[in-house]
Amino acid sequence: MARIKERTAKDGTPRYFVEIRLKGYPTQTATFKRKTDVKKWIQDTESAIREGRHFKTAEAKKHTFSELVERYCTSYLPSNNDKAYSEKEQLERHHRLGYWETLMGCLVLADITPQLIDEHLEKMTQSNATKAKYLKNLSHAFSVAVKKWGWITDNPALKVTTPALPKGRIRFLDDEERARLLAECQASSNKQLYMCVILALSTGMRQAELMNLHWKDVKLNEGYLILHETKNGERRRVPLAGHGLELLREHAKIRRLDTPLLFPSTTDPLRPIALRRPFLNALARAEIHDFKWHDLRHCTASYLAMNGASLAEIAEVLGHKTLAMVKRYAHLSDSHVSNVVASMNAKLFGGA
Repeated sequence: MARIKERTAKDGTPRYFVEIRLKGYPTQTATFKRKTDVKKWIQDTESAIREGRHFKTAEAKKHTFSELVERYCTSYLPSNNDKAYSEKEQLERHHRLGYWETLMGCLVLADITPQLIDEHLEKMTQSNATKAKYLKNLSHAFSVAVKKWGWITDNPALKVTTPALPKGRIRFLDDEERARLLAECQASSNKQLYMCVILALSTGMRQAELMNLHWKDVKLNEGYLILHETKNGERRRVPLAGHGLELLREHAKIRRLDTPLLFPSTTDPLRPIALRRPFLNALARAEIHDFKWHDLRHCTASYLAMNGASLAEIAEVLGHKTLAMVKRYAHLSDSHVSNVVASMNAKLFGGA
């Protein structure tokens, strides 16, 4: 039920004070200059209350985007039970959301639309891949506000088209390049470089995963190790075999007792060793161009594909949840796929 009271403002003009009372709901009030606005507000508000829309919208008008960023970064990221975010990942998300905060921080959540987000995205000068990361992190923050806090009913970022991404990079070492690089790593003054490159090639571990390994997570007798902090937030079992396993067994014989790390820094035993400069020097001496440490991971995937591994097997080794990330290696296993098709046809129709 709505009640309207007419009052006179200080300047002598009329004001209409409106009060809506519906059983079971908080009283809603508003003030207008025109009576036509009053009738529309009463109609819209009563309808929204009965349909369960009004108070959700009201919640979105109470909170600014800055409040969302603050709660997401200081409360959700460090302590949520859905996924463990590394310190590095938290800092990166805080940085990206900080960018959005400079643009929309003062706005209430109800005023942030897909069109507004898209306009800001279009003005960014970074690459499409970087834009996609900023949009993805923004979308996740809104999703948390929808599902966990009830601050908004819809995620506006989901309605924004993600910038087109380039095809995934595939750079792997051929046999000659690999031999040259390993020879230079073995000759390096850094005694850990060769072993770390071998382990990266033989397991597909990311650099951060490898550098932060603890001895308690390495099972040399069983031939595997456990990664507790991975990019997708899930623990992963990594098989160890061949030369890499042999090197680790030898390394275990001379392990340092002042650190839990397999590869500690020479200056601080609680920090991982820095291999960037030794690795770049080895690449230069081996005359290998356009190659980064992360490309060692591409090498692992490529070698697996060329040796007949399925995309599902490659995804499992690399720790990918879906096959989307490993489809870039599909062409490298064409001969394996052809053999599978030929084998099927031979069984069905007989060989010819």
